[in-house]
Amino acid sequence: MFLSLLFLTAGGCRPPCQRGATDPVNEMLTEKFDHEPHNRVGTYPSPTVWTNFLDPNHLGPHRYEFSLSEKDGIVFTCKAGHVDIYHIREAADWTAFLAAKTFQHLNNSDAEFSFKLKEGSIGFVRLTYPPIWDHLPPQEKQRLAYNVSVRLGQYLGYTVGTWHEIVTWYGYKSKGFYPEFPSAFSWEDSFSNLLGSDIGALAMQDTDHTYDEAVTLALNKELEKLDVQPHEVAEHAAQSVKGQWFSGSIPGMLDMRKRNFDIGINDGFVTPSVVPDICECQGTQAQPYPVPTLDCLAQYGFSARFEIEPREWERNRILSIIYPDKETKGKSIEPAKHFAIIMSHIIAEAEKRYGPRLAHLSDY
Repeated sequence: MFLSLLFLTAGGCRPPCQRGATDPVNEMLTEKFDHEPHNRVGTYPSPTVWTNFLDPNHLGPHRYEFSLSEKDGIVFTCKAGHVDIYHIREAADWTAFLAAKTFQHLNNSDAEFSFKLKEGSIGFVRLTYPPIWDHLPPQEKQRLAYNVSVRLGQYLGYTVGTWHEIVTWYGYKSKGFYPEFPSAFSWEDSFSNLLGSDIGALAMQDTDHTYDEAVTLALNKELEKLDVQPHEVAEHAAQSVKGQWFSGSIPGMLDMRKRNFDIGINDGFVTPSVVPDICECQGTQAQPYPVPTLDCLAQYGFSARFEIEPREWERNRILSIIYPDKETKGKSIEPAKHFAIIMSHIIAEAEKRYGPRLAHLSDY
């Protein structure tokens, strides 16, 4: 058992980390990740007012802190359709932030910890350690804690992004008055959230660059793998589905008919929504990406339970889906168990509103 745990400190779900020019373990302990990621301005994949279709060769360097050099907007790829750079950057930074927070608590051998989500809800993480934990040498314990933190941070980063889509579907407004319902599960969001959590995890494991540098490199590499296209193609692709996937040109009055509710529940993968009949993408197919799960922690001898206690105005509507009996109504949601139930309700509502074809009911 002891030897197997030492082996797992070298990796698990990904290749082992080796020390290089930058030690990601030490970077986790810096003040950089002591605070939540900064807010970014989102956009829609449709060619509406304020939508910015980006040149993929000039996205600017990523920054965990606010920076005017960082570009946010929409790019288009042949294998994943439109992707939202804002969602990617945000998911990557939340993954890093939550990985660093997990790492600090593992170093203290804490059994549980909590954090505030950007919408106001509270997340609770409960940890179960391997029996050998207290007997590991300090260096091996830290390396094991690091690997577990990256994996758990990746799961949490993707899950809190999905939670944002859920509460937005039920009426959450981050600015208090501006309607954001059209953005809930819009056709690029779920895949962009997942891609961002992947990039955040990759960056936390990069031993040759700082976190910001690593995100910049990983983002460019992933977009290249997905066959990213010039900004003219991104705008043309969006215009080509006007009147079918959406209508309107003003964000607050946009009718977003095409949604993608695939968060990986059925098959463990998110399949992106690709725009059909784009000549630059002939012969390519959608590229599914696997979703992170808590099961990965078992390879390190750990297990974890994650719950969300909703604090938004919309909490009662969501909680009533999970706890229809008022006498036994709970106050928290366990995503690993309850997201499937919630998504079934959302999809049923979308089917009534838009029809099964636009609601993307084939796989969620």
